[in-house]
Amino acid sequence: MLINLSPTRSDKILSISKTGETLTINGVPYDFSQLPNGATLPREAINCEFIISDVSRINGEIELTILLPHSANASHEARFPEPINMTNDGQVVLPI
Repeated sequence: MLINLSPTRSDKILSISKTGETLTINGVPYDFSQLPNGATLPREAINCEFIISDVSRINGEIELTILLPHSANASHEARFPEPINMTNDGQVVLPI
């Protein structure tokens, strides 16, 4: 799963974990396992303020963009984050 991050100044809290093709964002699961290869799920069909793009399956891999809130004194890594390629299940480590 490829998670692109779009940083924004905000005091909101974000916690993400991955189990298979399900992302749990702030305690709410979003299951993308039924998305066929080459298909796209429109952003409007997902009720999550942090998922800010369509969700696509490209060459078998889920790809999406998530809003990354950060503080006013955020690190360079948080303001200019690299995409996260999650191959294992577990907590998604976000830049601080």
